[in-house]
Amino acid sequence: MAEENLTALNKYIVGSVPTVFYIPEYVTSAEEQLLLNNIYRAPISKWKSLKNRRLQNWGGVVHEKGLLAQDLPPWLTKVTQRIYEESTLFPSAINHVLINEYLPDQGIMPHQDGPAYVPVVAILSLGSPVVMDFVPHPSFENATCTSENDTEDKNSEPAHIEMSSDKCESKYLPFSLALMPRSLLIFKDKAYSDYLHGIKDCASQRCDEAVNVTNGLKVDGETGGDTVINRTGTRVSLTCRVVTKVRKNLIKLSG
Repeated sequence: MAEENLTALNKYIVGSVPTVFYIPEYVTSAEEQLLLNNIYRAPISKWKSLKNRRLQNWGGVVHEKGLLAQDLPPWLTKVTQRIYEESTLFPSAINHVLINEYLPDQGIMPHQDGPAYVPVVAILSLGSPVVMDFVPHPSFENATCTSENDTEDKNSEPAHIEMSSDKCESKYLPFSLALMPRSLLIFKDKAYSDYLHGIKDCASQRCDEAVNVTNGLKVDGETGGDTVINRTGTRVSLTCRVVTKVRKNLIKLSG
């Protein structure tokens, strides 16, 4: 069954860097609205405000020694279980979800998820479309990148590394994807370990060279036809991952 699912998933491979899957319309409009309703029904205390976005953390606290786990709510378990079962790319059920909210001119510096996670991530996009850029990791060819030194972001996710791509040089070629509403992006292997991914802080983004646009994706923009994405609304993303080391209590974490 897993092999059949993976074969079916192969038609969603985009670009030349293994392994990147882009699945348009993964959830319906009704499912998208239901997810957004549940997200915005969360108490205000569930939101953590950073300098360029705000987020919700579900599944527990990621610590250097593992995950201090909390059960996902049923509305999140439903969609993460579906992603786990249909993709067959995760070794176990997804147990950690970060929900990020981006206003039209907000993004995130190029970054790489840390060693606490299994090297595969699924990102479900809701609301406004956006372009996500992938740039080579600075460790290749001794490339250097400047550090953002954002203590708020580091505190929000201990295993999260954020860097600026301005000074990055590498033989690896950068690429981008246009993430449309209700789409699912999954990446692993080299795309996870050898690249940083991020979103530019701008309300208008060119997408004519995005690898999934060349694979037939149609993008509707207010200006520029299918070459520009105009971020006129809020984007909400669900970043779904697996933390392998799960701790039951704080004593084990600190011991």
